[in-house]
Amino acid sequence: MSSTNGTNGTRPQRQLKPGINVPLVAFFQPETEDIDVESTKKHAIRLAQAGLTSLTVQGSNGEAVHLTREERSLVTKTVREALDSAGFEHVPVVVGCAAQSVRESVLYCKDAYEAGGDYALVLPPNYYKAAMTDQVLIDYFLNLADESPIPIVIYNYPGAVAGIDLNSDQIIRLAKHPKIVGCKLTCGNTGKLARVASAVNAATSTQENSGWMCMGGSADFTLQTLIAGGSGIITGLGNVTPKACVKVFDLYKAGKVEEAQKLQAIVARGDWAVISGGVVGTKSGMESWYGYGGEARRPLPRRTKEDDTKYKEMLKEVVDLENSL
Repeated sequence: MSSTNGTNGTRPQRQLKPGINVPLVAFFQPETEDIDVESTKKHAIRLAQAGLTSLTVQGSNGEAVHLTREERSLVTKTVREALDSAGFEHVPVVVGCAAQSVRESVLYCKDAYEAGGDYALVLPPNYYKAAMTDQVLIDYFLNLADESPIPIVIYNYPGAVAGIDLNSDQIIRLAKHPKIVGCKLTCGNTGKLARVASAVNAATSTQENSGWMCMGGSADFTLQTLIAGGSGIITGLGNVTPKACVKVFDLYKAGKVEEAQKLQAIVARGDWAVISGGVVGTKSGMESWYGYGGEARRPLPRRTKEDDTKYKEMLKEVVDLENSL
């Protein structure tokens, strides 16, 4: 894919490549809860330097549901400018653009494009769950892809959308649309991932340009994703230990499967801290080990001393690995 039509014409399209993508946490000023632009820049550059192939903003870790439309654009713009200033102009930015209507989702996609985003990561709508038949969900993504200025990555995360869980048939059908270019499967269903990856000729660690991006949604099944033919992982753990997450991918790509398996176990144990702790656990780990992270936006709870002690200990093994790389 070399280009995509945008709201203001055409611009070069940064290509998504197999590897590790991290959904950035959102950073807020401690007194005002305003966006902390400097921490956002610092974090984006740190992640890119660790070897990520793309970054995501406004994902679940990025507290998209807590941000105004203007704040979403500010975060996207800040990350794009930070990457460009540090020599990572080639790294794509994926932007969470989910909403409950096609109209609003298209608006977010247009905002993302204007702010420098390259792809839209989109959950299925769920508020009127009883009306969300297979065909309604299919039409939502097809209509969105038709009208969005940037390509779409399907985000399948049942826990965030009242249990709606897209199946492999639906995703394979949607993959036929030229502007639906990938998926993130936070459902953790590696059987589904294998079916999709095979059907769409997914890009892999050894065939980077072969096709669709079929991504797992958690670092605790990186190796399983790659063995099943997937393209990589979009992982919240990467906010804390990006190099460790990349190392598992790189070892598998180099054919060092036994080494990758040993590191995968460490990464999986560390990933449980951010899975069980959510945004608060992730930020607690970042603050404890790296001195930045801060608080989530209300109504999410404030970190406690007990939280910091708990998550610091849960992450110690994988942080030690990170620091050894």
